[in-house]
Amino acid sequence: MAKEKIKVYTYTRVSTAMQIDGYSLDAQKARMKSFAEFNEYEIAHEYEDAGKSGKSIEGRIQFNQMMEDIKSGKDGVSYVLVFKLSRFGRNAADVLSTLQVMQDFGVNLICVEDGIDSSKDAGKLMISVLSAVAEIERENIRVQTMEGRIQKAREGKWNGGFAPYGYKLENGMLLINEEEAVAIRTIFDQYVHTNMGATGVAKYLEQHGIHKIQRQNGKNPLFDASLIRRILKNPVYCGKISYGRRKTEKVHGTRNEYRLVEQENYLLVDGLHEGIVSEDLWHEAQVKLLAQAKKYERVNPGKDTKVHLLSSILKCPVCGAGMYGNKSVKYKSDGTKYKDFFYYGCKHRSMTRGHKCDYSKQVNEELLDSAVAEVIVKLVSNPRFAGIMQKKINMKVDTAAIEQEIANYEKQLRQNYSIKARLMEEIDSLDPDDRHYLKRKTDLDDRLYKMYDKIEDTENLLIAARAKKMAIEAEKLTGDNIYKVLIYFDKLYARMDEQERRQLMEALISEVQIFEERQPNGQWLKSIKFKLPIIEENMSLSLDNDSHVETVVLLSKVSH
Repeated sequence: MAKEKIKVYTYTRVSTAMQIDGYSLDAQKARMKSFAEFNEYEIAHEYEDAGKSGKSIEGRIQFNQMMEDIKSGKDGVSYVLVFKLSRFGRNAADVLSTLQVMQDFGVNLICVEDGIDSSKDAGKLMISVLSAVAEIERENIRVQTMEGRIQKAREGKWNGGFAPYGYKLENGMLLINEEEAVAIRTIFDQYVHTNMGATGVAKYLEQHGIHKIQRQNGKNPLFDASLIRRILKNPVYCGKISYGRRKTEKVHGTRNEYRLVEQENYLLVDGLHEGIVSEDLWHEAQVKLLAQAKKYERVNPGKDTKVHLLSSILKCPVCGAGMYGNKSVKYKSDGTKYKDFFYYGCKHRSMTRGHKCDYSKQVNEELLDSAVAEVIVKLVSNPRFAGIMQKKINMKVDTAAIEQEIANYEKQLRQNYSIKARLMEEIDSLDPDDRHYLKRKTDLDDRLYKMYDKIEDTENLLIAARAKKMAIEAEKLTGDNIYKVLIYFDKLYARMDEQERRQLMEALISEVQIFEERQPNGQWLKSIKFKLPIIEENMSLSLDNDSHVETVVLLSKVSH
């Protein structure tokens, strides 16, 4: 009975810039198909987004469809294959949160060209760090191209992308599209000269049969209130060109939620195009928008969304259970609030599932988080550690034995095919008039069928041996990448938000131990145990404060 193949999805994405670099959709597909065939994976479905940015998962239709199919379990896949991690997404928070959702449904990510498998601890860490590196690279590219766009805006030229509704693009210039401009003039007129808000204007347009003409960047035939507000705020309609009017920012305390934030200061110049409405009318609309915004301004911004870096990773020095982040409000003697105090406490301080711990210390969260980060930075910047990493990177992986095994199977396979060919020639050359014809043919047929079995067995052994060699080389590649990017830990850590730092700590650290009592030097940190086999012996490191004593960092590999 044939072994059931592991099912996988493939995902390909290419942007215009990547086409230039040669990573076409066809090239990605061919590489992943070869990888799947070699590993005997069955491709259940192929998803592709052409010309889509990797900045976030927003707008990637096929990507979102793939995620829905993973959640429904319709094909029972075990992996998603991508060509490179940068094709999956360049936003660290998006990559990590999407991967977490996939793993919740039993699906892991394989980056074929990077040699990364998220089902392994090393692969998860690699994805965490490389996605942050890709985000840094994208930021550098953005900075390099920004000046050119700003200069174009200063000259009053349109800065690219689809023409705003009401305009058409000809040779890079904005020209009024009279068919669409009717709606724009009506929106401004009704909003400024009546008591209607954006919702009222939307209803007015619908009632008077003024529908949005479909174009490539929008299929909804109706003007909704949010679109009307965007139109009213856009200075392009009074003949201006703006740059930096809105900025994409991450929603605080979330993994992958973003919002466009209006900027008070932005570049605004006279455009080379003609305005659809007058500048005075546009300014009147801004006055009303501002008044309505004040009317509906939020009073309560929402609940605390503090991310606790070491929750559950930090272990209680008494009972060994996980310690979790908490908040305590400090008050002055007169009863007024002084400040919020964040701390780690044992989860068994109160009775939990029949367990209670007497350890009641509140460990300062900021102090401990900083100490852990400082130790890791000192570890990776230590000359001795750097030397160990370099040795691991330069170390040649020993594949001599498996290569010899592959050579033996290849030789045996050639011999089997040669024997099969001779048997088939003998069968073809048999004389039907020979009185022993049937016996001879039956004998040769039996030998031929047995040779088919031998060929199949040898091919299976050869495939397994080749896969073993690939696994050895992939593991070496993944390890090399980890040792390389660990050098940049301090730079990456400085750029990450709280949620991304938490993801990195989860991937890197098995547990953090503290002393029962705060030490005379002010420190709680006792030891850190890493998940990865960084070095095989203990290394003592001291923190940067002269009053601090040495903190021992345990670097033993956690067995699984």
